[in-house]
Amino acid sequence: MLPPPARASLRIADSNERFAVRRIFCVGRNYADHIREMGNDTREPPFFFTKPADALVGEGMTIPYPRATTNLHHEAELVAAIGLGGTDIAPETALSHVWGYAPGNDLTRRDLQDAAKSARRPWDMAKAFDNSAICGALHPVARIGHPSQARLTCKVNGVLRQDADIADMIWPLPQIIAHLSRMVALAPGDLVYTGTPGGVGPLCPGDHCTVTIAGLGEVNTTIS
Repeated sequence: MLPPPARASLRIADSNERFAVRRIFCVGRNYADHIREMGNDTREPPFFFTKPADALVGEGMTIPYPRATTNLHHEAELVAAIGLGGTDIAPETALSHVWGYAPGNDLTRRDLQDAAKSARRPWDMAKAFDNSAICGALHPVARIGHPSQARLTCKVNGVLRQDADIADMIWPLPQIIAHLSRMVALAPGDLVYTGTPGGVGPLCPGDHCTVTIAGLGEVNTTIS
C-alpha cells in the first residue's frame, strides 16, 4: 500500500506551529476594477472555484514556470483560514468562524482561462494547477483581530502592479462565508481566497513577485 501523503500546512506567524489545510476555495470577481479589466461590468452573487490543498506554496519559495501556458498571471488576495466549521452560517456570526488571515497570490494560467470561458468549459486547468495557491504566514485572529481595511499590493521585480484596499471588496468576508456555507459544509482547515483587485498581469521566468497586506506582512515568490 502507498503511504498517505503529508497534509498541506501553512506557517503560523511568530510560532513554531503550523496550520493544517483541508480545502482551498477562491472567490471570483470580487473587486469592481478587476471585473472591468476582465471585460465584464456587472455585480453578481459570489461564485467560487477550488484549488487542491497540495497546490499550496508558502513564503519565499521558488517555483517553476507552469506547464501548458504562455500567460501566467498574479492575483493578490486576502486569505482567510477557517477554524470553526458549519453550514448555513449567518453573516452576523461568520467572522467567528475565521481562525486567521494571510496575504495570498492566486496564480492563473490566463490563456487557458480565456479559452475555457470562450468554450463555456470549467476553469480547473486554468486555476487548479501545481504550485498555484501561494500563501504567506497566517496571523491568528486572537492576536490581530479582523481587518476590515488594509492596503493590498502586488509588486513584480519591485514595480507596483496592484494597489487597493480590502475594504473595496464587493462582497465582504462575512457575506462570502455565509454564501459558501450554504453550498458546502465548511470545516477547520479550509482556506478562502477572497478575490483580487485590478492590475493583474503576467509573470515570466526570473520574476520576483511580492504580495503585501498592511498588518499581515508579505509573501514572496520567485518564478524559475
